[in-house]
This record gives sequence, structure tokens and C-alpha cells, in this order.
Amino acid sequence: MEVGVAASYNGALRSTGERSPGKGLHVNFTEKGEVKERREKFLTAKYGSHQMSLIRKRLAVEMWLYDELQKLFDSTDKTTPEVEVDIDELLDMDDDNQRRRHLQEILCDAKKSPLDVKKFVDDLLERTKTL
Repeated sequence: MEVGVAASYNGALRSTGERSPGKGLHVNFTEKGEVKERREKFLTAKYGSHQMSLIRKRLAVEMWLYDELQKLFDSTDKTTPEVEVDIDELLDMDDDNQRRRHLQEILCDAKKSPLDVKKFVDDLLERTKTL
């Protein structure tokens, strides 16, 4: 891209011998050659420190949940059923008993012992209280 400054100069000089700045000046933009790849634009959001703290806390619980589900279902095996625990759904439930029943239904096919499943449910319910 070429940028040029053009002035309409009628030959009049000031008493100091200079042209009057700003009179008749304009900028010409002319594009030379092909337009190379356009840069991708990304929209980013800036969160306050309190909101970032909540996001980090939520992410920590979700990562813990993912790791624990892999342990419960022994995910090294190819026949592992896909299990999804929705934290928002748990938080929307009225009380811990309802959450506990819901989690027990989801985790009924876990390969670990019922005692391990119960400990996982208790830990998850405790962690969801912090959200």
C-alpha cells in the first residue's frame, strides 16, 4: 500500500518563503499488488478478577470430575460407556438427596466398587457447594 501526500499549490509563498501548511493537503491511498492473506481476527473478553476466580474454580472442579470419572470407569478399556455429568444440572436440583440419587443412576455401570462410587459422589457434592 502506498501513501502519498498531495498539495494544491498555487505558487503563493508566505513572507518567510514557506507554503501555508494544511491548505489543500490531502492523503492518497493507493493499493499496490495483490492483497496477501488477511489476518484472522479474534474476539477476546476481559474478565474482572472476581469473575476469573469463579471461572478458575469451576474449571478445577470440571477437570477433577473428568479425571475421577476416568478412574471410576477404568477408561483404558475400549468398551467404556460414555458418561456425562452435568454440573449445572446438579446445581439446579433442590437438595443433596436428589443430587445423590441422580449421580447413583448415572454411575450404576462404574467398574469400581460401590464404596468408591459413594466416596466420589460425596466428594463431588462437596465440591459443587463451592461453586
